[in-house]
Amino acid sequence: MDDDKSQLPAAADTDAGRPHRNFYGRRKGKTLKQSQEAYLQEDLDALSPGPVGWDVNPARAPLDLAARFDGKPVWLEIGFGGGEHMVHQAAQNPDIGIIGAEPYINGVAMLLGKIRKAGVENLAVHPGDARDLFDVLPEASIDRAFLLYPDPWPKARHHRRRFVTPEHLAPLARVLKPGAIFRVATDIEDYVRQTLEQVPRHGFTWLAEGPSDWREPWGDWISTRYEQKALREGRTPHYLTFQRDAE
Repeated sequence: MDDDKSQLPAAADTDAGRPHRNFYGRRKGKTLKQSQEAYLQEDLDALSPGPVGWDVNPARAPLDLAARFDGKPVWLEIGFGGGEHMVHQAAQNPDIGIIGAEPYINGVAMLLGKIRKAGVENLAVHPGDARDLFDVLPEASIDRAFLLYPDPWPKARHHRRRFVTPEHLAPLARVLKPGAIFRVATDIEDYVRQTLEQVPRHGFTWLAEGPSDWREPWGDWISTRYEQKALREGRTPHYLTFQRDAE
């Protein structure tokens, strides 16, 4: 997710039964390159995880992930930024299906370019709010989830906009299988505090046994452009691993 986004008003609530959800952030940044426009026009529809939007799925029918990914286990990346981690995981795990949710269309276009270059085929992309995706993911359908360098919203009055709040964590817990892993990476110390406060309240256990478990990256980690920015600016990454509790 981009860490420098300005507030936008929520879209008009025109669908019967649709919950009102404020959206804070940018949906589009600088003008896309011609090649990126082509990626969006030519590739995005085929990468859909299924009918997510209220316009195409007003009944909020659950997605058929088994059909979409040929019965493979499914992972979820929430806010994939430029997509480097998502493509890396897809290439390293061809027997896994991965869904990415990202409302920032410039990031979506960057991901599509990386998908073309890498030639990976086990990905699906929702170019929108993860909360809409949570609506239609079946209960206990996701084997692993990633939240990597999310919007920090550093001002105290904006902390309710962070992902690690009940509005997001409750539906995330619903769609994760018991025993599923939830990874969080952030360079913001107060985000670490809020994550460690809030995530266990929603049926997760923090798996750290010693300092190396949050100071050192995961063995299959690829450093993202957001992490590289944090390191250049002298901030320390934290790598938090949680497990979804059994019911």
